[in-house]
Amino acid sequence: MGRGKIEIKRIENSSNRQVTYSKRRNGLIKKAKEITVLCDAKVSLVIIGSSGKIHEYCSPSTTLPDILERYHKQSGKKLWDAKHENLSNEIDRIKKENDNMQIELRHLKGEDITSLHYKELMALEDALENGLIGAREKQMEIYKMMKKNDRILEEEHKELNFVLQQREMAMERREMEHNGYHQQLQDFEPQMPFTFRIQPMHPNLQERM
Repeated sequence: MGRGKIEIKRIENSSNRQVTYSKRRNGLIKKAKEITVLCDAKVSLVIIGSSGKIHEYCSPSTTLPDILERYHKQSGKKLWDAKHENLSNEIDRIKKENDNMQIELRHLKGEDITSLHYKELMALEDALENGLIGAREKQMEIYKMMKKNDRILEEEHKELNFVLQQREMAMERREMEHNGYHQQLQDFEPQMPFTFRIQPMHPNLQERM
């Protein structure tokens, strides 16, 4: 029984869509490799998935820029304009600058210096010494800042302790004054004359008068 036809439309189920994409992508790359070998064709294949990941294949005997250039000449279609060319040149310049910086970094680490000349080694030594001086100055600056912060924190700690002690002394003084007042009242009561002491009112006193 023959295989049924599949309706060509977007697969809604994400899992099925990813499986189908993976299978058909591998199939396209396989076909590109086969036609390269069987027919001596120049093939370049670029596939960009929905996630943005790129898969590509190019015939071993050529490169993608070569194929694009050949396509440009034979079709007459302009693939690159001045803006794209300037961007490409800028990318090349940045890549070259990055490579030079990587080489300089290895030299500063003491790597790959066997091919350097005497003057280059002297310049490298000067750069390392200047960097060391700058690092030590920055280290001393940070150390002084930390010491200054420590002194500030110490002064704040002393002030807080002083305020706390003052509050504790004030509370103790108020407590002593309060206790002393009650003690004076207790000492004063036995010395009061008998006639000034409050006596309970006799219930029949007014009747007798």
